[in-house]
Amino acid sequence: MRRNLDASVEEIGRDIDALARITDPGRPWTRRAFSPRFDEGRDHLRRRFVAGGLQVSTDAGGNLIGLRKGTRPGAGTIMLGSHSDTVPDGGRFDGVAGVVVALEVARILARRGAALRHDLAVVDFLAEEVSVFGVSCIGSRAMAGVLPQDWLGRTSDGRDLARAMADVGGVPESLHGPLRDDLKAFLELHIEQGPVLEAERIGLGIVTAIVGITRVEIVISGRPDHAGTTPMGLRADALAASARIVTQIEARATELSAGPAHFTATVGEFEISPNAANVVPARVRMLVDIRAERARDKEAFVTWLTGLEAAPGITVETRLISDNPGVGMDDGLQRKLAEAADGLGAACRRMVSGAGHDAAFMARLCPSAMVFVPCREGRSHCPEEWAETADLALAAEVLANTVMELDRKREG
Repeated sequence: MRRNLDASVEEIGRDIDALARITDPGRPWTRRAFSPRFDEGRDHLRRRFVAGGLQVSTDAGGNLIGLRKGTRPGAGTIMLGSHSDTVPDGGRFDGVAGVVVALEVARILARRGAALRHDLAVVDFLAEEVSVFGVSCIGSRAMAGVLPQDWLGRTSDGRDLARAMADVGGVPESLHGPLRDDLKAFLELHIEQGPVLEAERIGLGIVTAIVGITRVEIVISGRPDHAGTTPMGLRADALAASARIVTQIEARATELSAGPAHFTATVGEFEISPNAANVVPARVRMLVDIRAERARDKEAFVTWLTGLEAAPGITVETRLISDNPGVGMDDGLQRKLAEAADGLGAACRRMVSGAGHDAAFMARLCPSAMVFVPCREGRSHCPEEWAETADLALAAEVLANTVMELDRKREG
């Protein structure tokens, strides 16, 4: 049985609803980073942080941070949070729930009258989702000191990323290394973005690892010909060849996914040219998104992709677009989270995250861990995304208890 919780379902619900109302008109729920709507959401969060008793600032990476000072100077900081930006027409909970729950943890500690030795920081990372500049996890990369300098020159609508970061309060010219050396632990709450917890009727997931993500571009080149006069057996049809490749990718990925470790591969972008009804397709470009818990699975799949053979008259070229390694979550923090859940009589399971998160970059700075809560039908990045505030309240209680235990056990 779950004990009575200090977490407030009502407060969490009000905060989620208030941010959901800050959306582009007619596009629920759209609050993209570097937009006026995002700035409006940040202003709202700033006020809520202050109301929660936190001292508010923005760091050089454009991250909004609320601070609850500890009683022991120099003991270090325990940080919680996620992001408040959304994808276009995205969800009410992705990222947002993690910021709101982190704020609720601060309020829980205040209700308990708990004085921590460590500082407690609540963070809203800048631009976790893919931004208008074509890159993601900008704030957490900046905090970890791994934001590529050449990204600052990326442009969108006449403004470069450096200017955009400055516009939200960042100081991009000072981004030459990690922004923090005081962090003792980082904890992030997120909706699962998948169907496992709901299907198994489990309220909490403890993340063991965040998958590595590799993207490979494949260009299939054939020959444009008249669609009515070129015999079927004499064509070099790039689309027909690419269709066979897509089928092979699906079959190979399905085979690998049946193994003991998480694996997916998706052809998520697909372009055909000249894209005319009466012309045999001459060229296809596709982008393959590969996600794997084990690096060797990902590497083997990429090697297989680069060895795909072309049909007569067809050439296949592959190019590595990006490659981010998988990141394991801290074993000790996982245990603390599981113990906190058990202390509340709450069922939890260990699981891999198939999506990327800010925690993957925070793990470069300090021990990091994640908690998942179920989302309805596993839906995410869509208007129908939904999570129950009761599940968020339970997660807030688990996180608050974990923070208090860390504060007792971790010396600064």
